[in-house]
Amino acid sequence: MATKLRLPMVDLSSPDRLSTANSIRQACVDYGFFYLVNHGVDDQLLSSAFQQSAKFFTLPLNYKLSLSRKEYRGYTPLYSENLDPSSQSKGDAKESYYIGNLEDSSSVNLNQWPSQELLPDWRPTMESLIWKLLEAGKKLMSLIALSLNLDDDFFEKTALNKPAAFLRLLHYPGELGSYEELCGASAHSDYGMITLLVTDGVPGLQICKEKFKQPRVWEDVSHVEGAFIVNIGDLMERWTNCIYR
Repeated sequence: MATKLRLPMVDLSSPDRLSTANSIRQACVDYGFFYLVNHGVDDQLLSSAFQQSAKFFTLPLNYKLSLSRKEYRGYTPLYSENLDPSSQSKGDAKESYYIGNLEDSSSVNLNQWPSQELLPDWRPTMESLIWKLLEAGKKLMSLIALSLNLDDDFFEKTALNKPAAFLRLLHYPGELGSYEELCGASAHSDYGMITLLVTDGVPGLQICKEKFKQPRVWEDVSHVEGAFIVNIGDLMERWTNCIYR
């Protein structure tokens, strides 16, 4: 059985930015993960987004497939991904929906949206969430810049002036009546700069702090009500020469 891991806590609203940046640095060196609290995204908005997401995933499969992913936006059905090349399973037991950046006028129209007749509140809810998440993400990136002894607007000028940010909704159906060993999301690392992960409290997330050691040791990440789970992606790991991981 995996052990429980309690990640460091970072307060995005703290007025002591230097102390917060130092906490982020320690978390990124030791874990590559941390909890983010007081991030400015309202609990009611998050609850509404979970409700709207659930409504979409309960729609008939044929309708969801009519919104299949194009230009990295739209629906991805069960077993479409297998993130662990060593896995022998038929794919990850999850379905997802991608929504792209709303700031970039050249690509915003690539997003696909469910019918307003079916889900009248879906698009406005997700758009509101994207804007609030982007705002929180930019604040966090300024602190990450400080944690690397850079100007706090470093990433704003070099990477966030046209961010390739995505909102990804995920649905894990749970028990599928299969004798095959399946993962909701097999072992992987995220490829971007950072991920802001919001969960509904259902357990399942595990992390491996020492990915190059064998055998790998996986630890459960506890849910903290109202907190995001932040993880460092491959791009940030590479930019920091593997200091952050």
